[in-house]
Amino acid sequence: MSQQRIVITSSDLADIEKAFNSTFAQAIGPQPHMRHLQAELERAEVVDPKDVPSDVVVMRSTVELIDLVDGISEFYTLVYPQEADISRGRLSIFSPIGTAILGYRIGDVIEWQVPTRLRRARIVNVYPHADLAAELGNQNHEIINARLNHFV
Repeated sequence: MSQQRIVITSSDLADIEKAFNSTFAQAIGPQPHMRHLQAELERAEVVDPKDVPSDVVVMRSTVELIDLVDGISEFYTLVYPQEADISRGRLSIFSPIGTAILGYRIGDVIEWQVPTRLRRARIVNVYPHADLAAELGNQNHEIINARLNHFV
């Protein structure tokens, strides 16, 4: 993974810092990916929400990733832990992949550890709203749901 500075909105930063102090975060303890997220946040470029570039992954963005090993496309919406539901493609910011994608841009390659290996994927699309049905229309929503269901 590159050592570039991530971009994060001031409101996302405040909410994530609150989440770090939550009962949930305390229960999962000091995981390596959580320490990585804290380090990323400390050196992040913080911007006003209205100034965030449209190609940056922020909270509640929906992201399309292409796995660099098998070429499979995956869609996730980045959410807070209490909103996470992988069966619906809602990925917690405190999951290894959630911490890996926050603040990165279309074209960036991200890495995260899974039990058997280090996964690598490229961010190919960022949809700024979690509601892809409204953003893209019902037909695309069905395609995205079918793809999400494939990975669950």
